[in-house]
Amino acid sequence: MAGKRILVALIGLPIGIAVFMIGGWLFAAAFAVVLGLAAWEYASLFTHSGAQPARWLVVAGAAALFLAAHFGLANGVLLAGLPMLALVVHLVSYERGREQAGTDFAITLSGIFYIGVLGAYFAYMRNLQHGEWWLLLTLLAVWLADTAAYAIGTPLGKHKMSPRLSPKKSWEGYAACVVFATLGTPLFGLLLARLGMPAHPLFALGNLAILGFAVGSLTTLGDLGESMIKRQMKVKDASQILPGHGGILDRIDSWLWALPIGFYLITLLF
Repeated sequence: MAGKRILVALIGLPIGIAVFMIGGWLFAAAFAVVLGLAAWEYASLFTHSGAQPARWLVVAGAAALFLAAHFGLANGVLLAGLPMLALVVHLVSYERGREQAGTDFAITLSGIFYIGVLGAYFAYMRNLQHGEWWLLLTLLAVWLADTAAYAIGTPLGKHKMSPRLSPKKSWEGYAACVVFATLGTPLFGLLLARLGMPAHPLFALGNLAILGFAVGSLTTLGDLGESMIKRQMKVKDASQILPGHGGILDRIDSWLWALPIGFYLITLLF
């Protein structure tokens, strides 16, 4: 299992970094696919309880919201049209005999907006000045937080953080993820400065420490949120698309929180 996880990381990490740095159509296509797969997994989770969300619409809606953000298009039509289209789809489903069509509609709508609206911040951040570096720093902060929580929380964790949702998570691991993200993100900033990141005041070490602290403090909620759904559906992973890791949604559940948090820190505070 560990070998598979490491192999996937060794393959995926350089590809991901290249996509961040190149941007443009490559970035748009790659992350439309990533978010589309995550949206399919999200909707598919609920089928374990007998629900029948419109998975194709969840995928299309999430990808469309991301692409609108990437290309700077007004998304008002999507924000109004997608709920109406979803309702029509499930009205037809009800007329065809589906008694739980109202529940299906709610799941379809939640998938479109949870994955699509939060996922759009991949594009919003990438479109910032020096956005490729901000995107990389934010995701490195998530990686620091996750790694510290696992490496320290597993052997040292005594006090369970969320016994029902994630019994392996501890307050000791949570404290480690906050500390390591807060201290490690500025260190990564120093490293990236040697690799070409611009010497810009926005990348001050204090700003990067705040970014790391916010990511380390809050993104665990994204992970717990997905765990809540999986526990209710009685499944371990969203899918098996990534050997040793589970599904795409299992990998980006914390990212979906980190990107909006980082974006608003950068634009409103820094």
